[in-house]
Amino acid sequence: MGALLIRTLFICLAFFAGSAFAAEPVVRVGFVNADRVMRESAPAMRVQKKLDKEFEKRDQDLQRLAKQLQSMQDTLEKNSVTMPDADRRAKEREFNDQNRDFQRKRREYLEDRNQRQSEEMSGVLDRANKIIKQVAEAEKFDLIVQEAVYFNPRIDITDKVIKALADPAASSK
Repeated sequence: MGALLIRTLFICLAFFAGSAFAAEPVVRVGFVNADRVMRESAPAMRVQKKLDKEFEKRDQDLQRLAKQLQSMQDTLEKNSVTMPDADRRAKEREFNDQNRDFQRKRREYLEDRNQRQSEEMSGVLDRANKIIKQVAEAEKFDLIVQEAVYFNPRIDITDKVIKALADPAASSK
């Protein structure tokens, strides 16, 4: 009789435990493509335009130097056969010096631009994270992920975040 009571209790416990799990709410998961937000949102595009303007002169200078180097190289290749050895070595040395200077300036330009872009984009990222949190709370999401190997497009809230970022009042709520 005791064994039958234990089995009955076990079956009842299993039934109630199953009922308790069935009563648990469904977990809502959302996905945000952070790369798209940082590329397509209005604040991100404003940052890119600002940086383009800020670095425009240096970019033009680098393009001008690149054209000069290409012209020097073409002239050197074209005339090196007929040029005296001393002149050819002098021109090659001058080309190498200018090329080294160009590479240094290009590296500095890229480092400076990347640093400024990181500084400016951090503000966009902060605003985007606030908006993601607002959307998650308003729509009762339990989890928002920003990187995934796979996601179903129906859980993608990227467009909502991009649209909200276009509204300056959205992140101040």
